[in-house]
Amino acid sequence: MGQRHDTGTELAWAALGGDPDLIRGISYGGPPGLLAARLPVMALARSTVAVCALAAAELAARRTGRPVPAVRVDDGAVATAFVSERHLRIDGRAPSTFAPLSRFWRTADGWLRTHANYPHHRTRLLTALGLPAAAGAAEVAAELAGRQAEEVQETVYAAGGLAVAARTPEEWAAHPQGAAVAAHPLLTLEPLGLGAPPRPLPVLAGDPVLPAAGLRVLDLTRVIAGPVATRTLALLGADVLRIDAPQLPESQDAHSDTGFGKRSTVLDLGARAGRATFEELLTGADVVVTGYRPGALDRFGLAPEALAARRPGLVVARLSAWGDDGPWGARRGFDSLVQVATGIAAVEADGDGTPGALPAQALDHGTGYLLAAAVLRALTEQARTGGSSLATLALARTARWLVQGPADDDPADPAAGRYDAAHHLRDTDSPVGRLRHALPPVSFDGGPATWATPPGRWGTDPAAWR
Repeated sequence: MGQRHDTGTELAWAALGGDPDLIRGISYGGPPGLLAARLPVMALARSTVAVCALAAAELAARRTGRPVPAVRVDDGAVATAFVSERHLRIDGRAPSTFAPLSRFWRTADGWLRTHANYPHHRTRLLTALGLPAAAGAAEVAAELAGRQAEEVQETVYAAGGLAVAARTPEEWAAHPQGAAVAAHPLLTLEPLGLGAPPRPLPVLAGDPVLPAAGLRVLDLTRVIAGPVATRTLALLGADVLRIDAPQLPESQDAHSDTGFGKRSTVLDLGARAGRATFEELLTGADVVVTGYRPGALDRFGLAPEALAARRPGLVVARLSAWGDDGPWGARRGFDSLVQVATGIAAVEADGDGTPGALPAQALDHGTGYLLAAAVLRALTEQARTGGSSLATLALARTARWLVQGPADDDPADPAAGRYDAAHHLRDTDSPVGRLRHALPPVSFDGGPATWATPPGRWGTDPAAWR
């Protein structure tokens, strides 16, 4: 491990409002040339993990009364964690990833990407295209070949499905949603609602140091970015309870990757009993993390301002795909679609012009570590000043940072990027079988090496705090 100048870390730490002097406590190492791409993916990955680890170390110092411990960032550990879903094995079986209808398609005027991993999204896509429920890739390809990408995008979204026309970075910058995203910083961390007195955090002792020990987190997120953030808070000692709606399907394979250290329950917030249970949980919560499209949870009283009014001193962290405003602010989205809309797929295109993809779901994972870092920084500040806090992040903001941010000072090189990922994997028994999984990349002196508990079966835990 050694010192290095990492501009991305400086920018991310500044966005979090951290003391710039603390950056000197970060050391870097590991093999070069990982996560090879035209864009500086490894720099983004390294920076987001670095600021998350530094925020954890800072909170640990506040709670132990000792100096901020040194932070270590290993590129091998980071690169492995950024593709954790690909390394996962469940009793030797590789989990399912993208469904057959989640892919790029040729249209009459360009390219389109669809997302149909969830059954209801697949149904909506086919309905919007006027195709039967049993239609496969050949039928979809034939239908899309004669249609305009933008027209299909709007038709599918109107039906509740997910499809995005491919754009260049310049086209995205000229798009109204691109302009809305560009009007905001990478992330915001700001006071929320009425003031509340500082909430004293008990002094930590013991080994390892868990800076989030004793804190309770309600996790209302899905897929990768939000669950990565709460998986990290669980690593650091928080009691994380994930809440899902019973009518929304979730993949056990996905939960087996991002559910480490957490518990998982289902609550129908549209029912009186479910709302009452949630309100009881909220009275004991320190943090609420949401990952649904903006406004989707407001009807349940879960807007950030409403949450803080009922639970003064709360940290609310809010994640979306496209941001909180602009014409696409209320739209659903996933990492793969944001890559296509923002021009990343065009930058990473093959020689024949076929759109490409990043070597990892880097927008998801990177935003997840930034989200966890924002929560940790908010907790550190609140222990001193009190009040409630709101952290706001979006995949599209992270995408803009990647496309327009500083180049990596250690550019990825496919020839040099070979390393033994096994050093950063571990076998763990779990209720769903023997798991082969990536270890956490967040590391500081005295901190945890892995999670206290493996993931369980999705939705089967009681809706109660430990």
